[in-house]
Amino acid sequence: MLEENRTLEQNLTEVYTKFKIHFYQEMFKKLQSRETSLSIVELFCVEIIYALNNPTIKEFADFIGVSSPNAAYKIACLIEKGYVDKVQNENDKREYHLHVTDKYLEYLNLSQGYVTTVAQRAEERFTEQRIETLNDILSDMSNDLMPEVNIPDLRI
Repeated sequence: MLEENRTLEQNLTEVYTKFKIHFYQEMFKKLQSRETSLSIVELFCVEIIYALNNPTIKEFADFIGVSSPNAAYKIACLIEKGYVDKVQNENDKREYHLHVTDKYLEYLNLSQGYVTTVAQRAEERFTEQRIETLNDILSDMSNDLMPEVNIPDLRI
């Protein structure tokens, strides 16, 4: 039975929001000490580039639904700020792949560190059976219930 008759949707929204808000809190702490901070749109773009696991400019543009020139502009800003590099494909010299830099990975650690903390707390609190059930449910949600973001090489 869900606590206080809350719906599954309400509980999922609350957990998702708490993860986001914690990330934003940590991000703002870091941003105040940096000269070249990311705008929110730039942060979204670099997170997508990371998740797509070194996409081409076209793959990135297609995924976010913008023209290649528009995507190229966004990428140029990220390169200028040091969060993304363009790496030439060794087999097809006309093609470039986008790679996030260590500078971005510092931001990622803000988010991932909290996920790790919550997972460790869950493992301490819940039985092995409940952890296995939760893991199965989350896996099913990711693999079967979210086809709109079906990314074969999703980096996690």
